[in-house]
Amino acid sequence: MDVTFFGVRGSTPCAGESTARYGGNTACVVLSSPGHEPILLDLGTGLRYFGQCLPPGQPLHATALVTHLHWDHVQGLPFCPPLLRAGSRLEVIGPADEGVPFGEAFDQLMRPPFFPVRASDLESEITFSSLEPGQPVTLAGATVTSAYVPHTDTTLGYRVERDGVSVAYVSDHQQPADPEHVDPGVLELCRGADVLIHDAQYTAAEYPAKSTWGHCTIDYALHVGATAGVKRLVLFHHDPEHDDDTLDLLALAAAESGRRLGIGEVLVAAEGLRIRLRSGQATAPLSAGRA
Repeated sequence: MDVTFFGVRGSTPCAGESTARYGGNTACVVLSSPGHEPILLDLGTGLRYFGQCLPPGQPLHATALVTHLHWDHVQGLPFCPPLLRAGSRLEVIGPADEGVPFGEAFDQLMRPPFFPVRASDLESEITFSSLEPGQPVTLAGATVTSAYVPHTDTTLGYRVERDGVSVAYVSDHQQPADPEHVDPGVLELCRGADVLIHDAQYTAAEYPAKSTWGHCTIDYALHVGATAGVKRLVLFHHDPEHDDDTLDLLALAAAESGRRLGIGEVLVAAEGLRIRLRSGQATAPLSAGRA
């Protein structure tokens, strides 16, 4: 299974020379394996670039696992080129919120006067369904487990197992008052994962002013990864104020902390980063440039 990053930012997209190396698009990660339809983790603005990577005219048949309905995780849907043409099909799965089915909530978000068209107006076939955490489900040849993740609104984290390897995705995670505590559901979701993609929006110095904003520090992401015994941690959902030079420094410090905590490798997510996972083999990044 290949894990490819098309959007790595949190909160809002950002552009310019200062963010060119790590990228400024919001959350979108694609899991792909030969013989299986891709699984998309969130539909942020990075989804547009995933669509541009497909051969011209090729329809997209895929499943999307959406963590929650904040703008930065869904605003790429109407800008993905294959979804603007007939013949493409996307099944979008996410959490119900306070009794409102996921598809109904999505339709409340993507409609006039907030956006000029609804998902149903696009030429492709787009369906929506709610997912409640519980027993694993089989999707696109993969076993998918979900769990509620502490955040400001109803949010899911996902664990995807296919081809004998596992990827855990916890994009937005409210750090608890006790920084040693890890939510039991989150811990079980991440336990022993080959790759954990985890919220790491703030530094320790930034966190006190934003402690109720639904995210966590890099140090807490490292704590979750070490406690869960993951093989590789990828720091994700970068704050839009963190430019490339800042992320370079944070990457060096996080890698050193990861070694002390016993994590096999710690990476900072960048657009174009592709990690190839093979059962029984060490994980290895294929590239760190644009996909």
